[in-house]
Amino acid sequence: MKKSFIIILMMVLMSAASFAAGQKETKSANVRFWYHFDNPESAVTPLVQKFEKENPGIKITPESIAWGAYNQKLLTAIAAGSPPDVSQVKLWWQPQLIEMGALTPLDDYINNWSGKNDIYDNVWKLTRYKDGKQYLMPLQMVILYMYYRADIFKEMGLVPAKTRAEFLTLARKLTRDTNGDGKIDQYGFGIRGARGGHDWWGTFVLSSGARFFLPGGSSGLITPEAIAANQWYIDLYRKYKVSPPTTPNDGFKEIIANMKSGKTAMTIHHIGSSKTMEAALGDKISAAPVPKGTERYWTSFGDEENGVFSASKYKDAAFKWVAFLATAKNNAVWQKASGQVSVNKSNGETSEAKSNRFLKATIDSADFAHVLPALPQTAEFVESVWPTTMQRAFNGEISSKEMMEIFAKLFSGK
Repeated sequence: MKKSFIIILMMVLMSAASFAAGQKETKSANVRFWYHFDNPESAVTPLVQKFEKENPGIKITPESIAWGAYNQKLLTAIAAGSPPDVSQVKLWWQPQLIEMGALTPLDDYINNWSGKNDIYDNVWKLTRYKDGKQYLMPLQMVILYMYYRADIFKEMGLVPAKTRAEFLTLARKLTRDTNGDGKIDQYGFGIRGARGGHDWWGTFVLSSGARFFLPGGSSGLITPEAIAANQWYIDLYRKYKVSPPTTPNDGFKEIIANMKSGKTAMTIHHIGSSKTMEAALGDKISAAPVPKGTERYWTSFGDEENGVFSASKYKDAAFKWVAFLATAKNNAVWQKASGQVSVNKSNGETSEAKSNRFLKATIDSADFAHVLPALPQTAEFVESVWPTTMQRAFNGEISSKEMMEIFAKLFSGK
């Protein structure tokens, strides 16, 4: 009897200690937050100040990381056992981070969070991992669409393309010598051939016969239809020459600069570019959903989510911070500075949101937005394998078949 009493007493004391530790964690915590942001003072600083005022005892230590080094720095920190408590995370990083055991499942937190139902249902669906767990907390939506020079379209009596065939016809018409010197000075389409350009590729290749995997699990990237779709995309540059000679090396800065200068008349990107485009061009720039491929529409659902790391000593406090950022009023502040789209239904119902042509193109594209496979190889595909392989194909060093075989081999794990 005495022994049973001692065991029960010990259990009560342990429970009390655990509760006290939890209370201490959320009331006295220093949460390290990594993010990438061009102008942190416009959003991060005031949001941190507001959060700390509302949550005495929790300190947020934000650190801005350069985008070019972000992924590698995060992986290095995880490997060293010293990641931040919270970090912005791209969706295609998720499989690799989960394989490393780096992320904390957030389901229990989310189920008890009052703001859960104000997040778009499709955001929860697309960001949920294949094991059925939610490791990421939504922060902002990034859905790609077609930017086009409305002034050039009006001058030439053109309208945005609805299909892949119409797009090629349009791009060829828009590739021209505008000053009569015998040289092409305007190109129909700005292709991002460097890192990040997989979204341009996906728009036309993954909508026209290519799939990463067929129903039985074999690769859908090396079928005749997939290789033909990829060849069509390569031909935009090599055969039809509707994109600039610099295409294999063009990144974000180049495609946006070319649209602003009128060197290109169309390109693909998301609402994050709308402010700078509109500031430079006013109503000369507009937006529309990407054209349909031979089989379906495909556009990239990009994202910025927040991950809470397994190594964190302050998980409760960390979740409070990511939930704060995902709450409509605070999320609106973040999006105003970032130029991205809020994950909150209530923010999408405002009159300002409904009158914005760039937001309209985003919303009109939401139903056919897709994500890349939730596999560890996806991060390597995006960060290195796709850009180097695409550049080789654009330069004529490898064939469409060889290019797709490289991708299939990567995802087969062989």
